[in-house]
Amino acid sequence: MGHKDILWKWVLEWVLDDLLRFVFPNADQVFDLQKDVGFLDKELAEIYTEKDKRADVRFVDKLVKVFRKDGGEEYVLIHIEVQDYTKSDERPMFPARMFRYFYKCLDRHNKPVAAIAIFCGPDGRKLESEYQYEFLGTSLQYRYTILRILDYSDEELGNSSNPFAWVVLAAKYALLSGRDLDSKLLEGKLFIFRRLYENGVFEKRKLQAVFKFLDNYVRFENPETNRIFKERIDEITHKKNTMDIFEAVTEMKIEEKLTVVVRNLLTDTEFSDDKIASLAGVPVDFVREVKDELRK
Repeated sequence: MGHKDILWKWVLEWVLDDLLRFVFPNADQVFDLQKDVGFLDKELAEIYTEKDKRADVRFVDKLVKVFRKDGGEEYVLIHIEVQDYTKSDERPMFPARMFRYFYKCLDRHNKPVAAIAIFCGPDGRKLESEYQYEFLGTSLQYRYTILRILDYSDEELGNSSNPFAWVVLAAKYALLSGRDLDSKLLEGKLFIFRRLYENGVFEKRKLQAVFKFLDNYVRFENPETNRIFKERIDEITHKKNTMDIFEAVTEMKIEEKLTVVVRNLLTDTEFSDDKIASLAGVPVDFVREVKDELRK
């Protein structure tokens, strides 16, 4: 799991209710979003197949328990898949895996299951939104909710008061390519920061989470551009609490999570430092530092 996967997993814990509102227009009528949701990542990990645990398969899963308004302690399991495929041969496997997790969750909990697939890669429009099976008169069709970040315009997202919409906009900027890339990324990151900072569209903790996601997910090619970005941020904030704005908003610090990922790859595989750096989305020097700590 690379740094982008970890960032998605991390930010979803802060904007899960906003994701539900973004996907389901009637979310506040169906769910009791005033109650805390339960994150069941450990239970989801227990139903992984060995095939899904391959180091070269890139995906993020979140399994959460959300209470309903219509039935006491009744709850719904929201299975979220965040996909950014880099290999074309992985695409056909995705609908089947969505179905496997659905029936395993349904069997284990015997509760309603709603599945959401978030496609954040450049080819997300090509990915399937249903799984079909047919053999000798036996057939089924399983459909799940699709959220493709490229289906939303920058204008639509930039006019939203929903924190998750701004997460999607940041993820869209990360897909930019071509000439003068850093200039485009700088313009996009400053647009998001200025709009959210000056308008105060949502509460501070979520604001910090979106800023942290933006700062780490949308990366410049040239370190000098990052320095310029910080200088422009100082101008916008008048150097007021700039560090506080980007501070980690949870004990799940991103760097610590990356360290765990790298440590596991070093321990459980025989991959080279370069391979591990590529899989985790970190510099090779970071891998070597973790390796040195392990030796000590």
